[in-house]
Amino acid sequence: MINFFYFIDNFNYNEILNLPKKINIIYRNYTKTPDELQLLKLKKICNSTQKKLFLANNHKIVLKLNLDGVYIPSFNKDLSVIKLKQYKKTILGSAHNLHEINNKIRQKVDMLFLSPVFKKKKNKLLDIKKLKIYYNYFKKKTVILGGVNKKNIKKIIILKCNNVASISYFKNGQFKNKDI
Repeated sequence: MINFFYFIDNFNYNEILNLPKKINIIYRNYTKTPDELQLLKLKKICNSTQKKLFLANNHKIVLKLNLDGVYIPSFNKDLSVIKLKQYKKTILGSAHNLHEINNKIRQKVDMLFLSPVFKKKKNKLLDIKKLKIYYNYFKKKTVILGGVNKKNIKKIIILKCNNVASISYFKNGQFKNKDI
Protein backbone atom coordinates (compact mmCIF):
# COMPACT_ATOMS: atom_id res chain seq x y z
CA MET A 1 0.00 0.00 0.00
CA ILE A 2 1.27 3.46 -0.90
CA ASN A 3 1.01 6.30 1.62
CA PHE A 4 0.18 9.66 0.05
CA PHE A 5 0.88 13.11 1.45
CA TYR A 6 -0.77 16.28 0.16
CA PHE A 7 0.73 19.70 0.90
CA ILE A 8 -1.73 22.51 1.52
CA ASP A 9 -1.08 26.15 2.38
CA ASN A 10 -4.66 27.21 3.09
CA PHE A 11 -7.80 25.68 4.56
CA ASN A 12 -10.16 24.54 1.83
CA TYR A 13 -12.33 22.11 3.76
CA ASN A 14 -14.37 20.94 0.76
CA GLU A 15 -11.19 20.07 -1.11
CA ILE A 16 -9.94 18.00 1.83
CA LEU A 17 -13.30 16.29 2.31
CA ASN A 18 -13.27 15.26 -1.36
CA LEU A 19 -9.80 13.70 -1.23
CA PRO A 20 -9.58 9.91 -1.02
CA LYS A 21 -9.01 8.51 2.49
CA LYS A 22 -5.48 7.38 1.64
CA ILE A 23 -4.16 10.94 1.38
CA ASN A 24 -2.62 12.50 4.51
CA ILE A 25 -2.42 16.28 4.90
CA ILE A 26 0.64 18.44 5.54
CA TYR A 27 -0.22 22.05 6.32
CA ARG A 28 2.76 24.08 5.12
CA ASN A 29 2.45 27.85 4.95
CA TYR A 30 5.68 29.71 5.62
CA THR A 31 4.16 33.19 5.28
CA LYS A 32 1.76 33.17 8.22
CA THR A 33 1.37 31.62 11.65
CA PRO A 34 -1.23 28.86 11.60
CA ASP A 35 -4.63 29.70 13.03
CA GLU A 36 -5.16 27.20 15.84
CA LEU A 37 -8.96 27.23 15.56
CA GLN A 38 -8.74 26.42 11.85
CA LEU A 39 -6.20 23.69 12.60
CA LEU A 40 -8.63 22.16 15.10
CA LYS A 41 -11.39 22.18 12.46
CA LEU A 42 -8.98 20.63 9.97
CA LYS A 43 -7.99 18.01 12.55
CA LYS A 44 -11.65 17.10 13.04
CA ILE A 45 -12.15 16.68 9.29
CA CYS A 46 -8.97 14.60 9.01
CA ASN A 47 -10.06 12.37 11.88
CA SER A 48 -13.50 11.85 10.34
CA THR A 49 -11.96 10.93 6.96
CA GLN A 50 -9.13 8.77 8.37
CA LYS A 51 -6.38 11.15 7.31
CA LYS A 52 -3.35 12.11 9.37
CA LEU A 53 -2.57 15.80 9.85
CA PHE A 54 0.97 17.16 9.99
CA LEU A 55 2.02 20.76 10.58
CA ALA A 56 5.17 22.23 9.08
CA ASN A 57 7.81 23.84 11.26
CA ASN A 58 5.90 24.14 14.52
CA HIS A 59 6.26 21.24 16.90
CA LYS A 60 4.86 23.28 19.82
CA ILE A 61 1.47 23.64 18.12
CA VAL A 62 1.61 19.96 17.14
CA LEU A 63 1.82 19.08 20.84
CA LYS A 64 -0.68 21.69 21.97
CA LEU A 65 -3.34 20.55 19.48
CA ASN A 66 -2.36 16.87 19.58
CA LEU A 67 -1.77 16.62 15.83
CA ASP A 68 -0.29 13.49 14.27
CA GLY A 69 3.13 15.01 13.73
CA VAL A 70 5.37 17.65 12.26
CA TYR A 71 6.96 18.24 8.86
CA ILE A 72 10.49 19.68 9.00
CA PRO A 73 11.67 21.24 5.72
CA SER A 74 15.25 20.88 4.53
CA PHE A 75 16.23 24.38 5.70
CA ASN A 76 15.17 23.71 9.31
CA LYS A 77 18.07 22.30 11.32
CA ASP A 78 16.56 22.74 14.80
CA LEU A 79 17.18 19.68 16.97
CA SER A 80 14.52 20.51 19.57
CA VAL A 81 12.00 18.70 17.37
CA ILE A 82 13.41 15.46 18.80
CA LYS A 83 11.34 15.93 21.96
CA LEU A 84 8.26 14.93 19.93
CA LYS A 85 9.53 11.34 20.12
CA GLN A 86 8.56 11.11 23.81
CA TYR A 87 4.97 11.99 22.80
CA LYS A 88 4.91 9.39 20.02
CA LYS A 89 4.48 11.99 17.29
CA THR A 90 5.68 11.35 13.75
CA ILE A 91 8.49 13.53 12.44
CA LEU A 92 8.60 14.04 8.68
CA GLY A 93 11.55 15.80 7.08
CA SER A 94 12.71 16.77 3.61
CA ALA A 95 16.16 16.69 2.03
CA HIS A 96 17.75 17.26 -1.37
CA ASN A 97 21.26 15.90 -0.78
CA LEU A 98 23.37 13.83 1.62
CA HIS A 99 24.26 16.82 3.82
CA GLU A 100 20.56 17.54 4.40
CA ILE A 101 19.85 13.83 4.92
CA ASN A 102 22.45 13.85 7.72
CA ASN A 103 20.62 16.80 9.31
CA LYS A 104 17.35 14.86 9.17
CA ILE A 105 19.02 11.82 10.73
CA ARG A 106 20.18 14.05 13.61
CA GLN A 107 16.59 15.31 13.92
CA LYS A 108 15.44 11.67 14.13
CA VAL A 109 12.87 11.96 11.35
CA ASP A 110 10.64 8.93 10.83
CA MET A 111 10.10 9.53 7.13
CA LEU A 112 12.37 11.36 4.71
CA PHE A 113 10.92 13.29 1.77
CA LEU A 114 13.43 13.19 -1.09
CA SER A 115 13.07 15.93 -3.66
CA PRO A 116 12.99 16.81 -6.51
CA VAL A 117 12.54 13.39 -8.11
CA PHE A 118 10.61 14.00 -11.33
CA LYS A 119 10.44 17.80 -11.60
CA LYS A 120 13.55 19.89 -12.12
CA LYS A 121 13.74 22.54 -9.41
CA LYS A 122 16.45 25.20 -9.30
CA ASN A 123 18.39 23.19 -11.91
CA LYS A 124 18.38 20.18 -9.59
CA LEU A 125 16.85 16.78 -10.20
CA LEU A 126 17.51 13.52 -8.37
CA ASP A 127 18.20 10.78 -10.85
CA ILE A 128 17.27 7.17 -10.11
CA LYS A 129 20.85 6.15 -9.21
CA LYS A 130 21.16 8.95 -6.65
CA LEU A 131 17.70 8.18 -5.31
CA LYS A 132 18.67 4.54 -4.67
CA ILE A 133 21.85 5.67 -2.90
CA TYR A 134 19.80 7.97 -0.67
CA TYR A 135 17.34 5.14 0.07
CA ASN A 136 20.15 2.90 1.24
CA TYR A 137 21.83 5.69 3.21
CA PHE A 138 18.72 6.72 5.16
CA LYS A 139 17.59 3.14 5.95
CA LYS A 140 14.09 4.25 6.98
CA LYS A 141 10.93 5.12 5.12
CA THR A 142 11.37 7.55 2.25
CA VAL A 143 8.82 9.65 0.41
CA ILE A 144 9.16 10.69 -3.22
CA LEU A 145 8.35 14.36 -3.83
CA GLY A 146 8.55 16.61 -6.86
CA GLY A 147 6.74 16.22 -10.17
CA VAL A 148 4.63 13.21 -9.20
CA ASN A 149 1.88 12.61 -11.76
CA LYS A 150 -0.16 9.83 -13.34
CA LYS A 151 2.61 9.03 -15.85
CA ASN A 152 5.37 8.45 -13.32
CA ILE A 153 3.35 6.82 -10.52
CA LYS A 154 4.20 3.45 -12.09
CA LYS A 155 7.93 4.29 -11.84
CA ILE A 156 7.44 4.88 -8.14
CA ILE A 157 5.90 1.44 -7.75
CA ILE A 158 8.84 -0.10 -9.69
CA LEU A 159 11.25 1.70 -7.34
CA LYS A 160 9.44 -0.02 -4.46
CA CYS A 161 8.79 3.27 -2.74
CA ASN A 162 5.57 3.11 -0.76
CA ASN A 163 5.30 6.82 -0.03
CA VAL A 164 4.49 9.72 -2.33
CA ALA A 165 3.94 13.44 -1.73
CA SER A 166 2.51 15.96 -4.15
CA ILE A 167 0.56 19.12 -4.58
CA SER A 168 -0.60 19.28 -8.18
CA TYR A 169 -1.33 15.55 -8.58
CA PHE A 170 -4.05 15.79 -5.94
CA LYS A 171 -5.10 19.42 -6.34
CA ASN A 172 -5.77 19.17 -10.08
CA GLY A 173 -7.84 16.03 -9.70
CA GLN A 174 -5.35 13.82 -11.53
CA PHE A 175 -5.27 11.24 -8.74
CA LYS A 176 -7.71 8.36 -8.97
CA ASN A 177 -7.84 5.44 -6.53
CA LYS A 178 -7.32 3.06 -9.45
CA ASP A 179 -3.86 4.63 -10.05
CA ILE A 180 -2.39 2.64 -7.18
